[in-house]
Amino acid sequence: MDYKNKIEALRQRINEHNYRYYVLDAPLVPDVEYDRLFRELQQLELEHPELIVADSPTQRVGAKPLAEFSQVTHSVPMLSLDNAFDEEEFAAFDKRIKDRLKQYDDIVFACEPKLDGLAVSIRYEMGDLVQAATRGDGYVGEDITHNIRTIHAVPLQLRGNDYPKVLEVRGEVFMPKMSFEALNAKAREKGEKQFANPRNAAAGSLRQLDPRVAAQRQLSFYCYGMGDCDIEIATDHVATLQQLQLWGMRVNELTEGVAGLDACQQYYQHILDVRDSLDYEIDGVVYKVNDYALQETLGFVSRAPRWAIAYKFPAQEEITELLGVDFQVGRTGALTPVARLKPVFVGGVTVSNATLHNMDEVERKDIHLGDTVIVRRAGDVIPEVLAVVKAKRPDKVQAIVMPSQCPVCGSDVEREEGEAAARCSGGLYCAAQRKEAIKHYASRKAMDIEGLGDKLVEQMVNLDMINTVADIYQLDVVKVAGMERMAMKSAQNLMDAIEDSKKTTLAKFIYALGIREVGEATAKSLARELGTLTKIKSATEESLQDISDIGPIVAAHLYRFFRQAHNLEVIDALLAAGIHWPKLKTSDADLSLKGKTYVITGTLPSMTRDEAKALLEAKGAKVAGSVSKKTSGLIAGEAAGSKLTKAQQLGVEILDEADLKALIN
Repeated sequence: MDYKNKIEALRQRINEHNYRYYVLDAPLVPDVEYDRLFRELQQLELEHPELIVADSPTQRVGAKPLAEFSQVTHSVPMLSLDNAFDEEEFAAFDKRIKDRLKQYDDIVFACEPKLDGLAVSIRYEMGDLVQAATRGDGYVGEDITHNIRTIHAVPLQLRGNDYPKVLEVRGEVFMPKMSFEALNAKAREKGEKQFANPRNAAAGSLRQLDPRVAAQRQLSFYCYGMGDCDIEIATDHVATLQQLQLWGMRVNELTEGVAGLDACQQYYQHILDVRDSLDYEIDGVVYKVNDYALQETLGFVSRAPRWAIAYKFPAQEEITELLGVDFQVGRTGALTPVARLKPVFVGGVTVSNATLHNMDEVERKDIHLGDTVIVRRAGDVIPEVLAVVKAKRPDKVQAIVMPSQCPVCGSDVEREEGEAAARCSGGLYCAAQRKEAIKHYASRKAMDIEGLGDKLVEQMVNLDMINTVADIYQLDVVKVAGMERMAMKSAQNLMDAIEDSKKTTLAKFIYALGIREVGEATAKSLARELGTLTKIKSATEESLQDISDIGPIVAAHLYRFFRQAHNLEVIDALLAAGIHWPKLKTSDADLSLKGKTYVITGTLPSMTRDEAKALLEAKGAKVAGSVSKKTSGLIAGEAAGSKLTKAQQLGVEILDEADLKALIN
């Protein structure tokens, strides 16, 4: 094998990744892929030391600073850390230290979470912040003083009066998770490019020439050590951090000193356990020999101290191939594209499927079948496809297309303009939606089947006793009595409630069908103005929009629902089971308050607010929950409160119960 050419090729690839990561803040691959390349180069150079050159990525840190910023030469180099990726490698690190020190007692390590941000050096002179710089290549960084000054976690002046004349504080600037989510939310609203992760967002913020931009990004900072200092602060690392905290520097509260391999491993496991609950991203634990005298004895290799190591967590991001896409149907009918992946080990498990969220995300990320993708799995969160590695895209890829029919039940799939989710329109029939459809159908405001609660519905569906809402009326009392936590008496009570539900109203029945966007008020308007189920089923989208409170979106949902054969089959089965309601009158006289809007507040003398609402709606009025300029009148009872005050301010007519009775008679 031509090792020289292979080593040179690896150096070129790593240098390109360094440029993308450190300079452009736009990495092409996840950290785990970069680590693999770096370790491969390290191993080859170890085997062929005659091929090591001064400008190899293994001999320096990071990349050159951006030309737009002035340069800062670090008085004490900002070196990187070697990595350990498992318990065995960390144990080997501990053994190397003991062998070099010829000391075999437990070593005391300063332990702290490894933040996933941007390393910086902040210089104080006579207690005042005078300069801040990025790591850069470890020897020369970029002057970012104007942006560091905007971070509230960084003191502009040290506390107390016993601080050194010169103090360089080293630490990590990062973007908290909440700030990152808010930043990307604003970017989505404006149609701008979103940041891939908080680390990129923090780095991009520090590289803004205008400090007002950084100030809006809500960055934060943790101190993890120091560089230049004109006095000796302490004899060990933990004591130094404690002193820096007294001078006003923010130190991570999870930092502590522990002795021995077992204690180090326990600390690692604890930080891994709490990782997802932290407000910032971390990717491992940093261990440093605590005693400065021992650090000095151990010394450095070309790019890293011998006395420290970063023990990395299992990779949360990996690259793999997108083999195909399946569409899962959720309990509300929403279709979610799910990536079928070439199996890859990430986040501690083998992942072969990952969510693509919705088609808007597929299009935004420009994902195609056959792409190489970055997949992420963090804690118990469902794995997701983060991005495409476009540099590895094959010549021919295939677009991902949303199916026009539900993959579960075959009903039409509908997607409203401006909505991210597409949905199955077979809500009454679709197996993926049956539990939620049955729970809604039996709820108090729908068919009001007392005793048919959520847990019982779950049991019945799991036992294949109910497949659609129509099956409720075919239940056998003996089988129901044999279910968990049921007996003959409770089963008979349920059967009686089911029988009672057969007598209902057209409005309740329409609401119980669970048609998308059709709530109680819309169901009442449909029943009141069309009068029969036949007319509702046969109505066109245009005629539906003539009904009060029904716009084009709701009209489209209604029209499509009643055009699905599966839904009509279930409705016919319900009617055949005996569901019925009194015929409604639809004369103009019955709708004398059509177009009017009323609000009810306070306690009425002889009727409840629900009864008053029903009386008004029977006359065609709409009953709203809040007062506005469009309110026709406020029905005010005792203890009316703020709604009465607002109505008086807006000049809305105030009515009492007597006025209400006059209105409806």
